[in-house]
Amino acid sequence: MSEGLHIVAVPRRFVHDDWGGVETYVLDTARRIIGMGHKLEVVCPSIFTGVREEEIGGVPVRRTPYFYPYLGLSESSRRQMDKVGGNLFSFSLMRKLMRMTSLDLIHLHTGNRVGGIARTVARRRKIPYVITLHGGHFTIPPEELETLTAPAKGALDWGKVLGWLVGSRRVLDDAAAVFCISRQEQREVQERFPGKRVEYLPNGADVDRFSQGDGSRFRSAYGIPTSARLLVTVARIAPQKNQLLVVKALSELRRKDPNVQVAFVGSVNNEDYHEELMRCARESGVVDAVTIVPGLKPEDPLLVDAYHAADVFVLPSMHEPFGIVVLEAWAAGRPVIASRVGGIPDFVDDGVNGLLFDSDDTVSFVRACDSLTEERAQALAKAGMEKVRRYTWDAITERLVDTYRTVIEEYARR
Repeated sequence: MSEGLHIVAVPRRFVHDDWGGVETYVLDTARRIIGMGHKLEVVCPSIFTGVREEEIGGVPVRRTPYFYPYLGLSESSRRQMDKVGGNLFSFSLMRKLMRMTSLDLIHLHTGNRVGGIARTVARRRKIPYVITLHGGHFTIPPEELETLTAPAKGALDWGKVLGWLVGSRRVLDDAAAVFCISRQEQREVQERFPGKRVEYLPNGADVDRFSQGDGSRFRSAYGIPTSARLLVTVARIAPQKNQLLVVKALSELRRKDPNVQVAFVGSVNNEDYHEELMRCARESGVVDAVTIVPGLKPEDPLLVDAYHAADVFVLPSMHEPFGIVVLEAWAAGRPVIASRVGGIPDFVDDGVNGLLFDSDDTVSFVRACDSLTEERAQALAKAGMEKVRRYTWDAITERLVDTYRTVIEEYARR
């Protein structure tokens, strides 16, 4: 099979105003798939935007109307479900996928009812679909799961009928391949689905892009002194990302070094958490040392500059299936301190190219920061720059396309 393929990628949302690891994965692989001579389109619900058709980074994006099938759902709860992964439905998405011509394969980047819609379309069109598990499908901590489901509490979920009709509970069962971005999740899926094609395919980084930035420009844009010892986190402002731990530790860090400041770069995914973050900063007397940059578009040069502005890059997540921002920090030549959770220990070697700490322990975090002498920081950054070369989007995209071809051929034979 040497001709170009026609692939559709289906994430839950794909919009500049709420960008994260999933969107980066989809965009960077999509651009390279198109560059290899294939056709790829992103089709998804129109969350956070009224724009139905556009191009992002040269990739066509088509969006469809959607709804939440709950009785008694308030407008504020609906908005929160948009942010935290509410289980939506879209007849328009199903029609859009059914009407696309000469489609060879669907690549799902989400599950639940949207996954069920893609499954149904694939079965009707007699084409295979694959799925990438970005969010720790089997490894989400109970407290985070409670946050995800909280907006729907008290509302009647009549969408269970829709989920049954499209087989939303059978998305993994019927997928031609499952890609996992953490080894732990790969083992979980293999145990639950013996005999299924389950591949560990981590995230990548645009090493050339993130290796070139201007940290002084970022500091100047947000009023951060050149003398500050700056800790930077790039992640959505949400409980899962655990910026609160850094704020709680900041007073202790500043007692030893008054020049320590932090910058959190990411869209506000949870307003209550954002308010708690700032309240803690005020009560701890460190609010003047906390800068929040509520989201930068993926192509904004200041996003790259943010990494270069850091003396130390920090990822304190409570739950992190992979941690693509670690790769980007390595590409920028920054030393990394990250929590020992999810897929992070799969590629961060503690004491070699990064320092790991316990995500629920400020003492563990402070200890890691204190141990980061200038000499050690340089050694960790150098080791990280060497390792990130193994995680290029080109290599990951080649593996994706090889799997696409394999499952398409196997499906045709069956």
